[in-house]
Amino acid sequence: MRISKASLITPGANRLYGTAAVALSLFVFAYSTRFGQISILLYYGLWLPLVLVDYKKVLGNYGKFLWIFAFAVFACLSMFWSAAPGVTLRTGVQYLSQIVCALIAMRVIDIRTLSRGMMAGVAIVLVYSLLFGIYHYDPLDGTYSFVGAFASKNQLGFYASLGIYFAFAAVFILGEGAVWRAVAAVTGAISAYSLFASQSATSVLTTAAILGLCLSMRAITALRPASRKGLFLGIAAFAGVAAFALISSGAFDLVLGAFGKDSTLTGRTYLWQQGIDAAKTAPIFGMGYQAYWVQGFAEAERLWEEFYITARSGFHFHNTYIETAVETGLVGLVLLSLVLFAAVFGQLKRVLSANRDPEAMVLFGVAVLLLIRSFVEIDILNPYHVGSFLMYFTAGKLTVASKRPTPAWIWPGEEEQPAYGRRSTA
Repeated sequence: MRISKASLITPGANRLYGTAAVALSLFVFAYSTRFGQISILLYYGLWLPLVLVDYKKVLGNYGKFLWIFAFAVFACLSMFWSAAPGVTLRTGVQYLSQIVCALIAMRVIDIRTLSRGMMAGVAIVLVYSLLFGIYHYDPLDGTYSFVGAFASKNQLGFYASLGIYFAFAAVFILGEGAVWRAVAAVTGAISAYSLFASQSATSVLTTAAILGLCLSMRAITALRPASRKGLFLGIAAFAGVAAFALISSGAFDLVLGAFGKDSTLTGRTYLWQQGIDAAKTAPIFGMGYQAYWVQGFAEAERLWEEFYITARSGFHFHNTYIETAVETGLVGLVLLSLVLFAAVFGQLKRVLSANRDPEAMVLFGVAVLLLIRSFVEIDILNPYHVGSFLMYFTAGKLTVASKRPTPAWIWPGEEEQPAYGRRSTA
């Protein structure tokens, strides 16, 4: 039986394959530590063989991607001064290959396929966690929390946040049909329950912030492109002033108290200070990608003991910028931040400038979610992580010319209007 090329690599025509590939990729990202190397090989098998179908179309012009690859290449080069060169080289190559797969996915699937795959994948991941998950005791705050099949409640909460967001996007941005609306409802319900069970303050607050942002942007995009930028700047300024006022009045502490947290964020402020001190020892190039949290290293062992990490692995500084500065110095910090901020502001520019661009709208929400979480997590810094996959997918889309929206992309609940500047014949 012959399989047409279009059913594999043409965006929009390969939705069955693309949805399955994204869903299975999410399962690998979530549980590769449980299922080992065979799951990683499955992930590579989903994306890399597409190069053999039509390498020009699948790979594109990699000259456009130099700024996207810059951090990963620098991470690999850091093996030459790394405190653990073997670890640095292995994880650096893994991170680089993760970017290649994300860029392949970016070129062969459209936003509707990504959304469907994310909903299906999150639902599978969370159901597995609900069936086989456990509760974890946190000795720092003396509470039990449901971590699912993960090692951290924050990771469970992250997948729940993604499930809620993409379910929201499927209904209110992409305007899916009845079948996928039902899938969105199921995924949203499972995600909401998992988010509640995880008791992750980070995930709850970021989810609420992103949904609020999307609703605001939905209102802004109802205006003509020429009027959007001024309104967006006004709303952003008002939100900044309001946030500063709330923090100054102590509202932030009240919110933390509702989640059983204190002003130290359960020891994170101390951990951040330790990370800043560690970054000062090699401020320009760092001590090597993934070379800090290595068993046998004195400082890592000390922090593992202070934070009751008996497994002596899977720990970090809970801040992307501090973690990056420790491992790759100021050079690596600039290169990684370039990709993240380009993804945020690049997609924002498309949202504010285009007539109606649902792809930019969805990916802007993803980028902002990763940006907010970057201050308390390291979702974009590790290989085989859904955060890094989504960031490079979002950044890569900026290198592809945005297509003019068609009637299929009209906002849900609206009727097609004449293009701006076009004289009506009525």
